[in-house]
Amino acid sequence: MKLTVYNRQKSSPIPRETIKLIEKAIKLCVKRKGFPVPCEANVTLTDNDGIQKINKEHRGIDKPTDVLSFPLVEYSNGEPCIEPGDIDPDTGRVFIGDIIISVDKAKEQAQKYGHSRDREFAFLAVHGALHLLGYDHESKEDEKIMFSIQEDILEEMGLPRT
Repeated sequence: MKLTVYNRQKSSPIPRETIKLIEKAIKLCVKRKGFPVPCEANVTLTDNDGIQKINKEHRGIDKPTDVLSFPLVEYSNGEPCIEPGDIDPDTGRVFIGDIIISVDKAKEQAQKYGHSRDREFAFLAVHGALHLLGYDHESKEDEKIMFSIQEDILEEMGLPRT
């Protein structure tokens, strides 16, 4: 999997280790899902103002949120619907979408929930990646499945809920 992380905020320096942690979390999600072809995605780190603008534009909600996902692959019965034209002929990869994370919210929530910033960044990355991979939490049943996978991945990374 190819992952590109863009830091579009200036409110907090983001250590290289945090970027590596976000990458590891997302790649673990893709591995766990067993995505059938090589893929790529983008992650953008922004501030509350940046994510609020995106949230308003795409969801009609005029307030900041912690993470937004913009999946580009359709799923049927949990399997990605990939057409030959979806695969980049130069790279052989499918672009699965974008994840936007508010650094401000990540810091706020880490403090609020009493855990490390690393755990919060990893949690938001996993949550966003699972949305790109066809998971959702619209129903109680879907929420239980998605949240269970989130916790399994975070535990595997050594970042369990405290």
